[in-house]
Amino acid sequence: MADIAEILTPLSSDELRKMEAYWQACNYLSLGMIYLRANPLLREPLKPEHIKRRLLGHWGSDPGQSLIWVHLNRVIWKYDLNVMYISGPGHGAPATLANSYLEGYYSEIYPDKSRDEAGLLKFFRQFSFPGGIGSHCTPETPGSIHEGGELGYSISHAYGAAFDNPALIVAVAVGDGEAETGPLATSWHSNKFLNPIHDGAVLPILHLNGYKIANPTILARIPHEELEALIAGYGHKPYFVEGDDPLAMHQKMASTLEQCVLEIRSLQQRARSSGDATRPRWPMIVLRSPKGWTGPKEIDGHKVEGSWRSHQIPILDPATNKKSLKILEDWLRSYKPEELFDVDGTLVAELQQLAPVGARRISANPHANGGLLRKELAMPDFRDYAVAVKSPATTYAPPTDILGHFLAEVMRRNMKTFRVFGPDETASNRLTAIYAASKKTWLAEYKPEDADGGELSVEGRVMEMLSEHTLEGWFEGYVLTGRHGLFSTYEAFVHVIDSMFNQHAKWLEKSKKEISWRAPVPSVNILITSLVWRQDHNGFTHQDPGFLDVVTNKSPDVVRIYLPPDANCLLSVADHCLRSRDYVNVIVADKQDHLQYLTMADAVTHCTKGIGIWEWASTDDGDDPDVVMACAGDIATMESLASVAILKEHFKDLKIRFVNVVDLFRLRPESEHPHGLSDRDFDSLFTADKPVIFNFHSYASLIHKLSYRRKNHDNIHVRGYKERGNINTPLELAILNQVDRFNLAIDVIDRVPRLRAVGGHVKEWLKDQIIDSINYAHAEGIDKEEIRNWKWPG
Repeated sequence: MADIAEILTPLSSDELRKMEAYWQACNYLSLGMIYLRANPLLREPLKPEHIKRRLLGHWGSDPGQSLIWVHLNRVIWKYDLNVMYISGPGHGAPATLANSYLEGYYSEIYPDKSRDEAGLLKFFRQFSFPGGIGSHCTPETPGSIHEGGELGYSISHAYGAAFDNPALIVAVAVGDGEAETGPLATSWHSNKFLNPIHDGAVLPILHLNGYKIANPTILARIPHEELEALIAGYGHKPYFVEGDDPLAMHQKMASTLEQCVLEIRSLQQRARSSGDATRPRWPMIVLRSPKGWTGPKEIDGHKVEGSWRSHQIPILDPATNKKSLKILEDWLRSYKPEELFDVDGTLVAELQQLAPVGARRISANPHANGGLLRKELAMPDFRDYAVAVKSPATTYAPPTDILGHFLAEVMRRNMKTFRVFGPDETASNRLTAIYAASKKTWLAEYKPEDADGGELSVEGRVMEMLSEHTLEGWFEGYVLTGRHGLFSTYEAFVHVIDSMFNQHAKWLEKSKKEISWRAPVPSVNILITSLVWRQDHNGFTHQDPGFLDVVTNKSPDVVRIYLPPDANCLLSVADHCLRSRDYVNVIVADKQDHLQYLTMADAVTHCTKGIGIWEWASTDDGDDPDVVMACAGDIATMESLASVAILKEHFKDLKIRFVNVVDLFRLRPESEHPHGLSDRDFDSLFTADKPVIFNFHSYASLIHKLSYRRKNHDNIHVRGYKERGNINTPLELAILNQVDRFNLAIDVIDRVPRLRAVGGHVKEWLKDQIIDSINYAHAEGIDKEEIRNWKWPG
């Protein structure tokens, strides 16, 4: 493709001079953040005591990123654009911070970092310094929704921000090291889901500076034609800006960026005026500039600019080495800070005029503080979708199918602010009712057979792609810019986004607890379904409930786990989660038919408490029980109830207290979670001296972890998944992991002292039932009728 910079040179000599100076100011600030703790404007000779004691940070990508930002400012002014910027290179915060400071917004939200010499010194000293800020674009960084602590998610975050924001352009710098990650590779396909009529635009800028920490990058070392073919194959129209001469590169970048903006506007205008949302070939930029651009060419005989040695700290010992100190001072002075900043230490007036004003400043864009734009969902009454329960545990219904009808109405009422995400599993997870409100987003090729149940539409709002990484990235970008959604996925494979969840939870915790200017954003709601206990044909590979362990490692201020036992509880929980803010809510609910236990009124009460005694399933009549049967999860609840029924039949005077847990974090003490149980409330449920048989959906160790500080902990005996499974019937799988009704009854007999002497015959019968059930499953390929359609005997 022709380099349009060969055709256009739009900058006048005066514009070029000013933009070069502004860029130099960005570079000076980026370098000052890394090195200086005093003498911020070099108004005296540089001395060792002016240097930070520990040198931390990353220089290599900063000049290239600042070049992008400076030129975005130009087109924002010229075309009155609404632009967000996402920094993909992991530790590229100095460039983002420098530009935010020069725009003035940083000083507005952090008044002590004022636009003068004293404020600049504080600005420098806080960077990568104890009590200060990190070297990523952390939540403290205005204009950022993407920290980059883990590489690979910049493009998916950018597209998530652009969905349903038709006036927004999201410019995203993609690091060439980042481009080697799996999540980034799949996210290029996001352009097949961007509707040019209703959505904004994403302008990817692949920043090829050639090196990672200590190695060359792959995309910088393949032939030009191969790289161009790769980008074109992903569906983009690439433009190349390449070189190392700053003045020439300014002209190239100005021409190229303006051309891309005009193309984006033209593509959108064409689609919006015609109503034709056929997928365009969106432009993107490949920016090839030296690593550590404008830094020292060589130090001690080693190449620095244009090599991996400029990735982090190019000069390692300026505080102890006079030669290094001189190199650093010359480098800093090469930017001519005395010409960039006035006597007060403020950016000179003619350069200040290059930055946009108000909310048009990238750092002040309200989409990057999405809670400011958040609108509450228009919610239907979830009670209207209730399952009728005349008698507990006597009817079956598919919980997620019921939920799907509720979500469909949520979608209908919020067609610009609510989306559903899932990796090719919306139908598999029995949420197909949503398609009545909106189809699946699809802007790639259509075939005639797609009309027969394909549920595809260019207007669709159900986001499906077989990449959990990309979906979670879209979802995070969507909620961080103020919108709402739900992500459903198979339980075994939600682990794909473990680290993404970690990063988002950390972002929320920092934002919620430490940064007053960040407004609350809608929660990330993750529905885990296709559960471990009903993987009849998928087998062992689809049996892993361990995501819950990952979630409980995070602060209880920003994560919650719900295990609704039936459809009415699921509706109540879903309504609560969709209304919540600043959380990651994890909901565990199966798609298969399950027993229904509670009326809607009872379900609301139970879910509000989060944990409670089911009187109808208990036999203690309010007295001191012999044993507490506790459970969390749908299969765990059914098997526990079936065990109670067995025990009631054989031991008429056995006092059982039945406790069901919906909100897992209620098990934490109040001191660890605002909604946790006090010690007194915990003891009133589980008793202080009686055995508690806790049947749990996931790994048993998690319940012990949540309750280990309780004085009754030694009496809590947890049954859970034990990594035992294959191609099993539901009961057989439960038996293998000893969470079934028969093993639970045996456990009660063994742990209630007065049953040990009289329960021998019953134990033998229970063991016979286990053997018989396994033999039947292996002979018939299905559980017995009385197991498959078991109901509470009343």
